[in-house]
Amino acid sequence: MAGIWGRRKREQEELAAQDADLARRAEQALVAADERIRTTSDELVFAEAELGDSLTGDLRAALAAVRTHLREAFQLHQLNHDEIPDTAEELRTRNARIVQLCDWAQDLLDEKTSDLAESVAKVRRAPEVIAQVRADAAALSERIPQTNATVARLSSRYSDSAMHHITASAAEAEQLIAFATHGADVSERRREAKQNEEANLALETATEATRRASALLDAVEDFEIEALRAESTLAEVVADSRSDLIAARTAPQVPAVATAVSDLQNALSALSPAGSPGDPFAELSQLRAANTALDDAIATARHRVEHPLPSIQQVQHAVDDADRQLGVARGLIAGHRGWIGADARTRLAEAERLRVDLSDLMPAEETREQALASARRVAHLASEALQLAQRDIDSSRPQDQWGGNGWGGGGGWGGGRRGGGGGDIASGILGGLVIGSLLDGMFD
Repeated sequence: MAGIWGRRKREQEELAAQDADLARRAEQALVAADERIRTTSDELVFAEAELGDSLTGDLRAALAAVRTHLREAFQLHQLNHDEIPDTAEELRTRNARIVQLCDWAQDLLDEKTSDLAESVAKVRRAPEVIAQVRADAAALSERIPQTNATVARLSSRYSDSAMHHITASAAEAEQLIAFATHGADVSERRREAKQNEEANLALETATEATRRASALLDAVEDFEIEALRAESTLAEVVADSRSDLIAARTAPQVPAVATAVSDLQNALSALSPAGSPGDPFAELSQLRAANTALDDAIATARHRVEHPLPSIQQVQHAVDDADRQLGVARGLIAGHRGWIGADARTRLAEAERLRVDLSDLMPAEETREQALASARRVAHLASEALQLAQRDIDSSRPQDQWGGNGWGGGGGWGGGRRGGGGGDIASGILGGLVIGSLLDGMFD
């Protein structure tokens, strides 16, 4: 009894210590949250002077919500210290709520002041960013004449279809540069008018304009490099294509190969003559596609020679065999449902699923091989289902109908237990066993 009282006393002391710790945390959280509101309110005043009302609206609304909820926390703290006695559970509940409200207030103010800090940083960095935009615009303007000269030089070597991506790059870059300079001016004027939100927006668009102008000018230089690479690759594909045309002479002469040879010859003939403007990108794409098609046609023809396509009769015979196997397995399992395990049922279900898919493969010549393989797979699964079902039936039926483990425990119809084997047969009947032939044999 002393041990029980001692354990209970220790539990009460531990709970009292936890309550005291929670009360201290509630008081500390309340003081910290109240101080945070005062500090953030001062920050809001300075931010409104620097950013204006539009960019500081979120923080102002957050402060109003925090003040409302913190009043509830102060009221709860007051209830903890009024003249009305409180139970330990009431104090615990109020202190937990005070901590929750104060933590929420701190998290919300952290989020909103962090967002505001980013806006303040942008505004404070605005003069630096404006100067950078103007410097970038000036540097990009100096590149315009060189870009125009590059475009003119490349136009004499490549066709209009190849050049259409970069022909207007210099003109578009000039427009973007002018837009960026104008945006920087607008941002500066808006900032002087204390319209910092509009100033930030104008500055962001100006910065994006210089980035896009730079990308357009870079694309002209990149085009020349990529065009040279395409020309080099095109020469290699031309040599490979001519070798493939020679190899095609020894390939099986089937219509698919003849068509692919003709397409590749046409693609070679369509190449731009040496010294004339061309489109190496389009020509490379067309020639590579024709070359690949010939490789595939030759590989398919040679495979077909080594592996002749099965006839429709072969496929149909395989399908008929699969249907017969399925029918036998389906009938046996349906007639002995109470004795059939999961393995046989799974094989049958998979065979039936494949048989449904097999119907979609039958008419097409290109899927004839797949149809034959699927039909054989269906027959194999159905055969396995049949074997597994027969195994389940053999392992479940009585070993001896007339003695031993059969109808009588050891004395036939009259002696011993009559229900030994009879119970097994009865369960088989209830499970779906068709026993017509068995009864015919017993009472003939």
